[in-house]
Amino acid sequence: MTGRDMEEKFPRALWVRLFIYIAVGHLFAGFIYFLFEVGAKK
Repeated sequence: MTGRDMEEKFPRALWVRLFIYIAVGHLFAGFIYFLFEVGAKK
């Protein structure tokens, strides 16, 4: 399977959407972790 076949099977829009979901998921998880860290100090 060549790179061109991968491009056809997974369009660029899908990769962009996947990257956005992962980025938002990490930000959300980091925010929750931050809340727990701050809450534990009180």
